[in-house]
Formats: sequence, structure tokens, C-alpha cells
Amino acid sequence: MFESLLIANRGEIACRVIRTARRMGIRTVAVYSEADRDAQHVELADSAICIGGAPAGESYLNQAAVIDAAIACGAEAIHPGYGFLSENAAFAEACAAAELVFVGPTPDAIRRMGSKDEAKSLARAAGVAVIPGCGGAETDDADLLRQAESLGFPLLIKAVAGGGGKGMRRVDGAEGFADALTSARREAVAAFGSDAVLLERFIERPRHVEVQVFGDRHGNLVHLFERDCSVQRRHQKVIEEAPSPGVDAALREALGEAAVNIAATVDYVGAGTVEFVVTEQGEFYFLEMNTRLQVEHPVTEMITGLDLVEWQLRVAAGERLPLTQDLIDHHGHSIEVRLYAEDPGNQFLPSVGRLERLELPAGLEAVRLDSGVVSGDTVSPFYDPMLAKVIAWGETRDAARLRLLEALQQSV
Repeated sequence: MFESLLIANRGEIACRVIRTARRMGIRTVAVYSEADRDAQHVELADSAICIGGAPAGESYLNQAAVIDAAIACGAEAIHPGYGFLSENAAFAEACAAAELVFVGPTPDAIRRMGSKDEAKSLARAAGVAVIPGCGGAETDDADLLRQAESLGFPLLIKAVAGGGGKGMRRVDGAEGFADALTSARREAVAAFGSDAVLLERFIERPRHVEVQVFGDRHGNLVHLFERDCSVQRRHQKVIEEAPSPGVDAALREALGEAAVNIAATVDYVGAGTVEFVVTEQGEFYFLEMNTRLQVEHPVTEMITGLDLVEWQLRVAAGERLPLTQDLIDHHGHSIEVRLYAEDPGNQFLPSVGRLERLELPAGLEAVRLDSGVVSGDTVSPFYDPMLAKVIAWGETRDAARLRLLEALQQSV
């Protein structure tokens, strides 16, 4: 196991990784921007290094600065958390070149699954259905319009290199296609540096169901059941739960098998999430794969009793998966809500400033709180406005719901 780990992230995920690593006897080093000098992850870590200015491009996205910090402090590995550099194949390669362990999949897996076009091809090769669609990097606007009319409306325009709803537009007819395409391309360039898009048939009233997968460097690959992320706003998940209330035992087995088969096409190592759209009739289509730990991983931990961050670190250190598929089980139900600094009076846009008061209930049975802030901290305009997550478990979905309700009612 590693003796020293650098955490290349901030907020609640950095705090979470630091706590797990500490429990495992690993020395932790936090990196921080000038805006995060007094942040909680800096306080928690054994040591901390400032790597640049407040904008993420000058700090958390600055690959050279992160790697230089790891080398300077003698860290053996880098945990990227989620967001920032977590799905950056070039960064994973740079870590390897610097003889640092990247806690995540191989650069090849990140790159291949990061391309929506290739990911769909890999899913087809694994025998998994994908949503009907067309388009890609070499398709011009006129060709895309012709293909859209052939595919049929409503449809989605999606950034090929995208995620999190950026570069995505729903189009209900040919008359709105050109404006939506221009808007999607503009947003895709700003977010991902590429204006390549694809078209996808829009599935009415779907469930968004994702499967947690895990692989090691010895060829073992398992799934840890599914999560339901159907409650979203502007294509961003806000409430997640496990297991999915819309999935029965037979569908659960089929989804798990499909997810493992897809991950196997790239010899997947570490934590990953295979996402599906599930129709009201119980049919499912591959959507994409996220080659990192997800914000909603705690609901999986709550129903399985497993620590996914610990699994990440053990796998990255070369160990085998702690359990085989036949020994992995789930019990009860868990629901997570994300707490955001947003202004409900202004279309829920991010809100910044001093966090005067934050009170989350302590000691509630089967309730977990993942937070990266405390009262008095400053919410800056530079990063995601998510402050914390509240996660509840119960023997049944309703028991989990009522526990979560109690926790939220006691939160300020």
C-alpha cells in the first residue's frame, strides 16, 4: 500500500478521500488554490501545497503544477477525485511518465470511453443496445440536419466529448435545429475544446440508471448494482438512490452483466460507472461510461457496506478486488440529495459569498453527511456550487425517504 497520497481535488470529495486514506494509515497531501487557502480539505490533510490562482485553469486543472507538487512532497500516487483532471487521459499519462500512480483507469480506457462515438461502438461490440443516433466529428451542419430529419424528432444534440449536460440540446422539430446546433457547438467548445456533436433519438419518460463497476489489474471485474439518477435539473443529477425503484431482479442482473461486458472491452481498472436509459417497457440502452468515481457513490456504499475509495486505493496499489461477484450483496435502500449554494429566486443560479450558517444534523441513525464546508467558509464563483450531500439508508425505500426528510428538516 502507498505511504503517501496527493489528492488533486477540493471540496467534499477531497475530504472524503483524506479521511479514508488516513484510516488506512496513508499520509495525505492536499493541493489548493489561493481561493481555498482556508478550505476544509487543507485543514484535514497532513500537509498542503498551494498550486496557483483561484481560477481552476491556474490551479486544479494545471497538470504540471499538480505533478510538481506530488514530486516535491514525495507522494507515490495521485487521487483525482471527480471533476477537474479525473477523466483526463493526458494527465494519467503524465502521472505515469513521472512515475506516479494515477488512482483510476488506464489512459487508453479514459480516452476510448471519453469519446461518445467510440464508447457506443464498444457497447455494440459487447452486444449492448445503444440509443439510435448518428453524426460525429467529421459531420457538417447540413449533413447533420439531413440525418436529423431521417432520425426523426424529438432528438438530442450532444457534445461528443461532453458530460454533465453541457453541449446538449433537445430539438422537437426541424425549424429549431439550426439554432440549437449553434448553441450546442458554442457550449461544447467552451466546456471541452471541441465542437463535435452527435444526434440521439430522445426517449420519452426514461429512467436514468447507472451501474457501478470495478476492475483490478489481475483481470477481475465486478458490478456493485445500480443507482437511479432520474431526478435531474438542466441535465444535472440532484437526487440519487440505490437500488433503482424501477428495476426488478431480472433487469438488475441484465444491467449488471451488460455493464461488466462493456467495461471489459477496455480492460477496465478501478471505479467506473456505466450509464443506461431504461424505457417504461423495461428496455435499456447504453448511454455513456464515466471513468471515475461518481458524486453519488455513497448510496452504493450504504446498501453494500463497502468503501469504494478504499477499493480504489487498494486496486491502484496493485491488489486484487476485495470481493468476487458472488460475495457482493446489497441490503435496504439509500437516497442522496445534493446541497447547493444557489438562488431559488433567480432560476437556481449559483450563489456566492460568505456561508454565514451551516448546520447539518449529527448523530441521526443511518444518515451520512459528506461536506467540504463549515460555517464561515466562503463560496467562491470559481468552482461547482455543491456544498454537501445528505445520504440516508433504510430497510425500505420509504424508511430511507423518511430518514432523509428528518435530516433535511433539521438542516439549516
